Amino acid sequence: MDILVKGDKLRKYFQVGPKRLLHAVDDVDVEIPRGTTLGVVGESGCGKSTLARVVLGLIPKTGGKLYFDGRDLDTLTKKEKAEYRRQMQIIFQDPYSSLDPRMSVYESIAEPLDMNHVFSKKAEKLDYIMELMERVGLAARFINAYPHEMDGGRRQRVCIARALALNPQFIVCDEPVSALDVSIQAQILNLLMDMQDSTGLTYMFITHDMSVVKHISNEIMVMYLGQCVERAPSKELFENPLHPYTQALLSAVPKPVINRMSNTEILRGEVSNPINPPVGCRFAPRCKFCTEACTQKNFELADQGNRHSVACRLFDQA
Repeated sequence: MDILVKGDKLRKYFQVGPKRLLHAVDDVDVEIPRGTTLGVVGESGCGKSTLARVVLGLIPKTGGKLYFDGRDLDTLTKKEKAEYRRQMQIIFQDPYSSLDPRMSVYESIAEPLDMNHVFSKKAEKLDYIMELMERVGLAARFINAYPHEMDGGRRQRVCIARALALNPQFIVCDEPVSALDVSIQAQILNLLMDMQDSTGLTYMFITHDMSVVKHISNEIMVMYLGQCVERAPSKELFENPLHPYTQALLSAVPKPVINRMSNTEILRGEVSNPINPPVGCRFAPRCKFCTEACTQKNFELADQGNRHSVACRLFDQA
């Protein structure tokens, strides 16, 4: 299997006081085969976006190893890192705040091209930008429009065109549809999937919406308070969720059923403190299956077959 992005025991801690570390990402392994989509799901504050920024190098990691296309990124020179950065892009959650309100569509898409000195002739650059706009379904008449003159869907198409400008291999989609209407969400998701089919792009797709991640992902990673608690192919995870937290997430997905009692699982208890967390399962205070054993050790991901791994006392093989 051709692995494009690989992270071993990635960690990101933030200093929040004397001898106090917030464990935003704690020993997370990432492996994304070329041309596939890894979905990353979990509640707000679980470390999804921090993990993405560590993978992209936007923030320095505290520990672990990161590989891109087989190369250890820690061994690259500054010039080599700049070349690799062109291969990795990001689409942010809010298309309005991620665009400069003083820059037109043309200027926003042209910015990465100008910074990397891709074109020497303005006519060639204009033709390329028009081609990008056509690829993402943005009408040519918007080329001189500003962000406030467009709706959310069109703004996000500008962001996608900007991310595609340097022909990257890997794109992080950080909740790219959560700020959009449902009908526009479907258009953007289909656009992303069509581009993957035509160009072989590799995605890390971050979201809190389980129905969205099921639609677009080949494999899904479930995060809770900085740790990966379950990972499996998309179909396998939805048909056979193993971790109690994953089961609770899936039970909260709205179902179009009339006159039926809701089977949504309500999580009770307090969320663990991510600052200097104690040994044990971080989900334990909210888990109905919690026993004293859950607080005695940290549980690693254990293979359950069908490329399905889970970190839970119920499936601990040690």
